[in-house]
Amino acid sequence: MKLSNFNFDLPKELLAEYPAENRDESKLMVIHRETGKIEHRMFKDMIDYFDEGDVMVLNNTKVFPARLFGNKEKTGARIEVFLLRELNEEQRLWDVLVDPARKIRIGNKLYFGDDESLVAEVIDNTTSRGRTLRFLYDGSYTDFRRKLRELGETPLPKYIKREVTPEDEDRYQTIYAKHEGAVAAPTAGLHFSKHLLKRLEIKGVDFAEVTLHVGLGTFNPVEVEDLSKHKMDSEELVIDERATEIVNNAKANKKRVCAVGTTVMRGLESAVSSERTLNTFEGWTNKFIFPPYDFSIADCMITNFHLPKSTLLMMISAFMGHDLMKKSYKQAILESYRFYSYGDAMLII
Repeated sequence: MKLSNFNFDLPKELLAEYPAENRDESKLMVIHRETGKIEHRMFKDMIDYFDEGDVMVLNNTKVFPARLFGNKEKTGARIEVFLLRELNEEQRLWDVLVDPARKIRIGNKLYFGDDESLVAEVIDNTTSRGRTLRFLYDGSYTDFRRKLRELGETPLPKYIKREVTPEDEDRYQTIYAKHEGAVAAPTAGLHFSKHLLKRLEIKGVDFAEVTLHVGLGTFNPVEVEDLSKHKMDSEELVIDERATEIVNNAKANKKRVCAVGTTVMRGLESAVSSERTLNTFEGWTNKFIFPPYDFSIADCMITNFHLPKSTLLMMISAFMGHDLMKKSYKQAILESYRFYSYGDAMLII
Protein backbone atom coordinates (compact mmCIF):
# COMPACT_ATOMS: atom_id res chain seq x y z
CA MET A 1 0.00 0.00 0.00
CA LYS A 2 1.21 3.46 -0.92
CA LEU A 3 0.29 6.92 0.35
CA SER A 4 -1.55 7.68 -2.90
CA ASN A 5 -3.97 4.80 -2.17
CA PHE A 6 -5.44 6.89 0.65
CA ASN A 7 -6.24 10.07 -1.21
CA PHE A 8 -9.79 11.17 -1.99
CA ASP A 9 -11.68 14.41 -2.61
CA LEU A 10 -13.33 15.63 0.59
CA PRO A 11 -15.72 18.60 0.20
CA LYS A 12 -14.74 21.28 2.72
CA GLU A 13 -18.33 21.75 3.83
CA LEU A 14 -18.28 18.24 5.32
CA LEU A 15 -15.63 19.20 7.89
CA ALA A 16 -17.60 19.54 11.12
CA GLU A 17 -17.19 22.96 12.74
CA TYR A 18 -19.56 22.20 15.61
CA PRO A 19 -20.59 19.02 17.46
CA ALA A 20 -24.06 17.50 17.06
CA GLU A 21 -26.66 19.10 19.33
CA ASN A 22 -26.73 15.94 21.48
CA ARG A 23 -23.68 13.72 21.86
CA ASP A 24 -25.41 10.44 20.97
CA GLU A 25 -27.48 11.82 18.08
CA SER A 26 -24.77 12.17 15.49
CA LYS A 27 -25.13 9.96 12.42
CA LEU A 28 -23.73 6.43 12.56
CA MET A 29 -22.67 4.33 9.59
CA VAL A 30 -22.59 0.63 10.44
CA ILE A 31 -20.22 -1.48 8.34
CA HIS A 32 -20.46 -5.29 8.30
CA ARG A 33 -16.99 -6.51 7.35
CA GLU A 34 -17.97 -10.02 6.28
CA THR A 35 -20.87 -9.10 4.00
CA GLY A 36 -19.96 -5.53 3.04
CA LYS A 37 -23.43 -4.39 4.12
CA ILE A 38 -23.71 -0.70 5.07
CA GLU A 39 -26.45 0.69 7.34
CA HIS A 40 -27.29 4.29 8.22
CA ARG A 41 -28.36 4.82 11.83
CA MET A 42 -28.02 7.27 14.72
CA PHE A 43 -25.19 6.84 17.19
CA LYS A 44 -27.45 5.87 20.08
CA ASP A 45 -28.66 2.90 17.96
CA MET A 46 -25.24 1.29 18.35
CA ILE A 47 -26.59 -0.44 21.47
CA ASP A 48 -28.52 -2.77 19.12
CA TYR A 49 -25.25 -4.38 18.00
CA PHE A 50 -23.98 -5.42 21.46
CA ASP A 51 -24.97 -8.13 23.90
CA GLU A 52 -24.35 -9.06 27.51
CA GLY A 53 -20.68 -9.81 28.13
CA ASP A 54 -19.39 -7.77 25.18
CA VAL A 55 -16.69 -5.27 26.09
CA MET A 56 -16.10 -1.68 25.05
CA VAL A 57 -12.59 -0.38 25.56
CA LEU A 58 -12.50 3.36 26.27
CA ASN A 59 -9.60 5.82 26.31
CA ASN A 60 -9.97 7.81 29.55
CA THR A 61 -7.36 10.45 28.71
CA LYS A 62 -8.35 14.03 29.47
CA VAL A 63 -7.60 16.97 27.19
CA PHE A 64 -5.83 19.86 28.87
CA PRO A 65 -6.13 23.47 27.62
CA ALA A 66 -2.92 23.32 25.64
CA ARG A 67 -3.18 26.48 23.52
CA LEU A 68 -1.80 29.68 25.07
CA PHE A 69 -1.38 33.17 23.65
CA GLY A 70 1.50 35.32 24.85
CA ASN A 71 3.35 38.46 23.90
CA LYS A 72 6.98 38.65 22.94
CA GLU A 73 9.17 40.90 25.07
CA LYS A 74 10.01 44.34 23.63
CA THR A 75 7.97 44.00 20.42
CA GLY A 76 4.74 42.80 22.06
CA ALA A 77 4.06 40.52 19.07
CA ARG A 78 1.24 38.03 19.73
CA ILE A 79 2.58 34.47 19.76
CA GLU A 80 0.59 31.24 19.93
CA VAL A 81 2.19 28.57 22.12
CA PHE A 82 0.90 24.99 21.90
CA LEU A 83 1.97 22.85 24.85
CA LEU A 84 3.00 19.38 23.65
CA ARG A 85 4.53 17.66 26.66
CA GLU A 86 6.11 18.41 29.99
CA LEU A 87 9.81 17.50 30.02
CA ASN A 88 10.76 18.31 33.61
CA GLU A 89 8.30 19.08 36.40
CA GLU A 90 10.87 20.60 38.75
CA GLN A 91 12.40 22.93 36.15
CA ARG A 92 9.04 23.54 34.45
CA LEU A 93 10.39 22.66 31.02
CA TRP A 94 7.95 22.02 28.16
CA ASP A 95 8.14 20.98 24.53
CA VAL A 96 5.92 23.40 22.59
CA LEU A 97 5.04 24.57 19.11
CA VAL A 98 5.14 28.31 18.43
CA ASP A 99 3.43 30.34 15.72
CA PRO A 100 4.77 32.42 14.02
CA ALA A 101 7.98 30.49 14.63
CA ARG A 102 10.30 32.76 12.67
CA LYS A 103 10.02 35.41 15.38
CA ILE A 104 10.98 33.16 18.29
CA ARG A 105 14.65 32.51 19.05
CA ILE A 106 16.64 31.11 21.94
CA GLY A 107 16.78 33.66 24.74
CA ASN A 108 13.46 35.34 23.87
CA LYS A 109 10.92 35.76 26.65
CA LEU A 110 7.15 35.48 26.33
CA TYR A 111 4.63 37.01 28.73
CA PHE A 112 1.19 35.49 29.40
CA GLY A 113 -1.95 36.87 31.01
CA ASP A 114 -3.14 40.43 31.48
CA ASP A 115 -0.92 40.79 34.54
CA GLU A 116 2.03 39.04 32.81
CA SER A 117 2.42 36.87 35.92
CA LEU A 118 3.51 33.90 33.82
CA VAL A 119 6.73 34.22 31.84
CA ALA A 120 8.50 31.70 29.62
CA GLU A 121 12.04 31.74 28.28
CA VAL A 122 13.02 29.96 25.06
CA ILE A 123 15.97 27.69 25.81
CA ASP A 124 16.15 25.46 22.72
CA ASN A 125 15.00 25.01 19.11
CA THR A 126 13.76 21.46 18.50
CA THR A 127 12.18 21.64 15.02
CA SER A 128 11.19 24.40 12.60
CA ARG A 129 8.19 25.22 14.81
CA GLY A 130 9.24 23.39 17.95
CA ARG A 131 10.83 25.06 20.97
CA THR A 132 11.69 24.13 24.55
CA LEU A 133 10.38 26.65 27.07
CA ARG A 134 11.28 27.16 30.71
CA PHE A 135 8.32 28.67 32.54
CA LEU A 136 9.12 31.22 35.25
CA TYR A 137 6.42 31.49 37.90
CA ASP A 138 6.44 32.46 41.55
CA GLY A 139 4.38 29.76 43.20
CA SER A 140 4.07 26.04 43.85
CA TYR A 141 3.89 23.46 41.07
CA THR A 142 0.17 23.02 41.78
CA ASP A 143 -0.35 26.78 41.41
CA PHE A 144 1.69 26.75 38.20
CA ARG A 145 -0.47 24.01 36.65
CA ARG A 146 -3.59 25.85 37.75
CA LYS A 147 -2.25 28.96 36.04
CA LEU A 148 -1.65 27.06 32.79
CA ARG A 149 -5.25 25.77 32.86
CA GLU A 150 -6.55 29.25 33.61
CA LEU A 151 -4.66 30.89 30.72
CA GLY A 152 -4.95 28.05 28.22
CA GLU A 153 -7.84 27.39 25.88
CA THR A 154 -9.38 24.19 24.53
CA PRO A 155 -7.05 23.02 21.72
CA LEU A 156 -9.58 22.62 18.92
CA PRO A 157 -8.03 21.38 15.66
CA LYS A 158 -6.76 24.08 13.31
CA TYR A 159 -9.40 23.29 10.67
CA ILE A 160 -12.00 24.85 13.00
CA LYS A 161 -11.57 28.53 12.22
CA ARG A 162 -14.10 29.95 14.69
CA GLU A 163 -13.46 31.16 18.23
CA VAL A 164 -13.42 28.59 21.04
CA THR A 165 -16.65 28.72 23.08
CA PRO A 166 -17.46 27.62 26.67
CA GLU A 167 -19.44 24.75 25.09
CA ASP A 168 -16.20 23.44 23.54
CA GLU A 169 -14.65 23.01 27.00
CA ASP A 170 -17.35 20.42 27.66
CA ARG A 171 -17.90 18.91 24.22
CA TYR A 172 -14.23 18.47 23.25
CA GLN A 173 -13.89 16.09 26.20
CA THR A 174 -15.35 12.61 26.68
CA ILE A 175 -17.73 12.25 29.62
CA TYR A 176 -15.43 9.57 31.07
CA ALA A 177 -12.18 11.59 30.83
CA LYS A 178 -10.04 11.12 33.96
CA HIS A 179 -6.30 11.44 33.43
CA GLU A 180 -5.10 14.78 32.05
CA GLY A 181 -2.42 14.60 29.40
CA ALA A 182 -3.90 14.73 25.88
CA VAL A 183 -3.58 17.69 23.50
CA ALA A 184 -6.36 16.34 21.26
CA ALA A 185 -9.55 14.48 22.14
CA PRO A 186 -10.03 10.75 21.45
CA THR A 187 -12.92 11.81 19.24
CA ALA A 188 -14.78 8.50 18.81
CA GLY A 189 -15.60 8.72 22.51
CA LEU A 190 -17.21 12.15 22.18
CA HIS A 191 -20.44 10.49 20.98
CA PHE A 192 -21.15 8.73 24.27
CA SER A 193 -23.69 10.34 26.59
CA LYS A 194 -24.28 9.39 30.23
CA HIS A 195 -27.68 8.02 29.23
CA LEU A 196 -26.21 5.79 26.50
CA LEU A 197 -23.49 4.45 28.82
CA LYS A 198 -26.16 3.61 31.42
CA ARG A 199 -28.28 1.79 28.80
CA LEU A 200 -25.24 -0.24 27.72
CA GLU A 201 -24.47 -1.07 31.34
CA ILE A 202 -28.06 -2.23 31.95
CA LYS A 203 -27.80 -4.44 28.84
CA GLY A 204 -24.75 -6.13 30.40
CA VAL A 205 -22.00 -4.61 28.28
CA ASP A 206 -18.72 -4.34 30.21
CA PHE A 207 -16.24 -1.47 30.00
CA ALA A 208 -12.46 -1.54 30.14
CA GLU A 209 -10.44 1.67 30.32
CA VAL A 210 -6.97 2.39 28.97
CA THR A 211 -5.10 5.68 28.94
CA LEU A 212 -3.38 6.89 25.79
CA HIS A 213 -2.48 10.56 25.87
CA VAL A 214 -3.15 11.75 22.33
CA GLY A 215 -0.37 13.93 20.92
CA LEU A 216 -0.31 16.03 17.77
CA GLY A 217 1.88 13.39 16.13
CA THR A 218 -1.25 11.35 15.42
CA PHE A 219 -2.25 14.06 12.95
CA ASN A 220 1.16 14.67 11.37
CA PRO A 221 0.95 14.39 7.59
CA VAL A 222 2.52 11.35 5.97
CA GLU A 223 5.15 12.68 3.58
CA VAL A 224 6.55 9.44 2.15
CA GLU A 225 4.90 7.36 -0.55
CA ASP A 226 6.30 4.16 1.01
CA LEU A 227 4.28 3.83 4.24
CA SER A 228 6.87 1.58 5.86
CA LYS A 229 9.18 4.60 6.05
CA HIS A 230 6.75 6.80 8.03
CA LYS A 231 7.58 7.21 11.72
CA MET A 232 4.84 7.92 14.27
CA ASP A 233 5.51 10.14 17.28
CA SER A 234 5.47 8.32 20.60
CA GLU A 235 2.46 8.68 22.91
CA GLU A 236 2.17 7.69 26.55
CA LEU A 237 0.13 4.55 27.18
CA VAL A 238 -1.10 2.82 30.35
CA ILE A 239 -3.05 -0.47 30.38
CA ASP A 240 -3.62 -1.83 33.88
CA GLU A 241 -4.44 -5.33 35.16
CA ARG A 242 -8.14 -4.61 35.50
CA ALA A 243 -8.41 -3.71 31.80
CA THR A 244 -6.45 -6.78 30.67
CA GLU A 245 -8.62 -9.03 32.84
CA ILE A 246 -11.88 -7.67 31.40
CA VAL A 247 -10.66 -7.86 27.78
CA ASN A 248 -9.05 -11.30 28.05
CA ASN A 249 -12.13 -12.77 29.77
CA ALA A 250 -14.33 -11.49 26.96
CA LYS A 251 -12.02 -12.99 24.34
CA ALA A 252 -11.92 -16.31 26.19
CA ASN A 253 -15.73 -16.36 26.24
CA LYS A 254 -15.97 -15.48 22.52
CA LYS A 255 -17.56 -12.11 23.29
CA ARG A 256 -17.13 -9.00 21.16
CA VAL A 257 -14.30 -6.61 22.09
CA CYS A 258 -14.89 -3.13 20.66
CA ALA A 259 -12.13 -0.53 20.48
CA VAL A 260 -13.68 2.93 20.89
CA GLY A 261 -11.40 4.93 18.62
CA THR A 262 -8.12 4.58 16.79
CA THR A 263 -6.18 5.53 19.95
CA VAL A 264 -7.63 2.54 21.78
CA MET A 265 -6.86 0.26 18.84
CA ARG A 266 -3.24 1.48 18.75
CA GLY A 267 -2.99 0.97 22.49
CA LEU A 268 -4.37 -2.57 22.43
CA GLU A 269 -2.14 -3.61 19.53
CA SER A 270 0.89 -2.20 21.37
CA ALA A 271 0.42 -4.67 24.24
CA VAL A 272 -0.23 -8.06 22.62
CA SER A 273 1.22 -11.21 24.19
CA SER A 274 2.64 -14.15 22.26
CA GLU A 275 -0.70 -15.92 22.91
CA ARG A 276 -2.52 -12.98 21.27
CA THR A 277 -4.01 -11.82 24.56
CA LEU A 278 -3.70 -8.38 26.14
CA ASN A 279 -0.76 -7.56 28.40
CA THR A 280 -0.46 -4.77 30.94
CA PHE A 281 1.59 -1.84 29.65
CA GLU A 282 3.12 1.33 31.01
CA GLY A 283 5.32 3.35 28.72
CA TRP A 284 5.29 4.86 25.24
CA THR A 285 4.04 3.57 21.92
CA ASN A 286 4.83 4.70 18.38
CA LYS A 287 2.93 1.88 16.70
CA PHE A 288 1.82 2.64 13.14
CA ILE A 289 -0.91 0.38 11.75
CA PHE A 290 -1.42 0.23 7.99
CA PRO A 291 -2.46 -2.50 5.51
CA PRO A 292 -1.84 -5.36 5.57
CA TYR A 293 -2.12 -5.90 9.33
CA ASP A 294 -3.37 -8.80 11.44
CA PHE A 295 -5.30 -7.47 14.46
CA SER A 296 -5.06 -9.50 17.68
CA ILE A 297 -7.41 -8.03 20.28
CA ALA A 298 -10.45 -6.05 19.11
CA ASP A 299 -12.88 -7.51 16.56
CA CYS A 300 -15.01 -4.36 16.32
CA MET A 301 -14.35 -0.64 16.44
CA ILE A 302 -16.02 2.75 16.61
CA THR A 303 -14.31 5.62 14.84
CA ASN A 304 -14.98 9.00 13.24
CA PHE A 305 -14.53 9.78 9.54
CA HIS A 306 -10.92 10.69 8.83
CA LEU A 307 -9.03 12.94 6.47
CA PRO A 308 -7.39 11.86 3.19
CA LYS A 309 -3.86 10.42 3.55
CA SER A 310 -4.09 10.33 7.36
CA THR A 311 -2.59 7.55 9.48
CA LEU A 312 -6.04 7.10 11.03
CA LEU A 313 -7.57 6.32 7.63
CA MET A 314 -4.78 3.80 7.03
CA MET A 315 -5.65 1.97 10.25
CA ILE A 316 -9.34 1.86 9.29
CA SER A 317 -8.39 0.45 5.89
CA ALA A 318 -6.31 -2.26 7.57
CA PHE A 319 -9.23 -3.19 9.85
CA MET A 320 -12.13 -3.24 7.38
CA GLY A 321 -10.38 -3.89 4.09
CA HIS A 322 -9.30 -1.26 1.59
CA ASP A 323 -12.08 -1.73 -0.95
CA LEU A 324 -14.78 -1.61 1.72
CA MET A 325 -13.19 1.49 3.21
CA LYS A 326 -13.28 3.24 -0.18
CA LYS A 327 -16.89 2.18 -0.74
CA SER A 328 -18.03 3.38 2.69
CA TYR A 329 -16.22 6.72 2.42
CA LYS A 330 -17.71 7.32 -1.01
CA GLN A 331 -21.15 6.69 0.47
CA ALA A 332 -20.37 8.92 3.47
CA ILE A 333 -19.67 11.83 1.14
CA LEU A 334 -22.84 11.15 -0.90
CA GLU A 335 -24.91 11.02 2.31
CA SER A 336 -23.25 14.17 3.74
CA TYR A 337 -21.73 12.54 6.80
CA ARG A 338 -19.67 15.02 8.78
CA PHE A 339 -15.91 14.42 9.00
CA TYR A 340 -13.12 14.86 11.54
CA SER A 341 -13.13 15.71 15.25
CA TYR A 342 -16.71 16.94 15.68
CA GLY A 343 -18.03 14.75 12.90
CA ASP A 344 -20.19 11.62 12.66
CA ALA A 345 -19.20 8.06 13.54
CA MET A 346 -18.71 4.64 12.01
CA LEU A 347 -19.22 1.27 13.70
CA ILE A 348 -17.20 -1.50 12.05
CA ILE A 349 -18.31 -5.01 13.04
